[in-house]
Amino acid sequence: MISRDVPLHIPESALLVIDMQNYTASETGGAYSSLSEADRADRFGWFFRELDRQVIPNIQQLQTGFRNAGIEVLFTTIESLTRDGRDRGLDYKTLGYNVPKGSWDGRVIDALAPDDDEIVLPKSSSSVFISTNIDYVLRSLGVRQLVVCGMETDDCVESAIRDAADLGYHVTQVTDACATYSAERHAAALDTISGHCRQILTRDLLSELEASVGTWA
Repeated sequence: MISRDVPLHIPESALLVIDMQNYTASETGGAYSSLSEADRADRFGWFFRELDRQVIPNIQQLQTGFRNAGIEVLFTTIESLTRDGRDRGLDYKTLGYNVPKGSWDGRVIDALAPDDDEIVLPKSSSSVFISTNIDYVLRSLGVRQLVVCGMETDDCVESAIRDAADLGYHVTQVTDACATYSAERHAAALDTISGHCRQILTRDLLSELEASVGTWA
C-alpha cells in the first residue's frame, strides 16, 4: 500500500501559501467592510487572534526555512483578472467575492509578502487548480511534493489539497499554519481532509527540513 506519509525531498518540493491577503487576512480587508467594528470583533475576533498568535508566525517560519533551503515558495490570492470581476466563476459571483485586479485587497499581507521572484497566482475559484495554471507551473518546476498552509482550512485549503492529491502530488498540510473562522471548523476540516494528505506541525516539518538540507547540501 502506498503511504501519504512521505518526508520532504527538497528537489521536488514547494510551499504553497493560500489566500493570506488583505481581503481576508486583514481586519480592514474587503471581506469585512460591511461590518461594524463591534460586529467584526464579535464574529471574527477569535480568527484574527489566531492569525496573530499562531498562524502568521508559523507561516513566516516556514517561508524562512523553505527559502533558506532553496525551495520554491508560491502564493495564491483571491483576485479577479478584471476590475469588475466578470471573469469570476459562478460560485464567486454568487458569494459576492470580487477582488478587483491590482487592488490592495488582492495583495498578500505585508507580514508574509512574497520575495521579488516568487510566484503569485491570482484565482477566482476556491481551488487554485481550477482557475489557474498551477499544475503546469508546478510540473515545470519539477515539483511532486506540495506543502500547503494558509486559509481557509475548510474551503480553499481543503480544495487545493483534494485536487493536488487527485493530480498525483504528495501533499503535506501544516496544520498549525492554517486558519478558518472557528476552532471547531478548523478541527473538523483537518479530520475530513486527513485521508488525502500528510498532516504535520510547523516545528516538526522544520526539523525534518533541517535534516533534509543536511542530506542535500
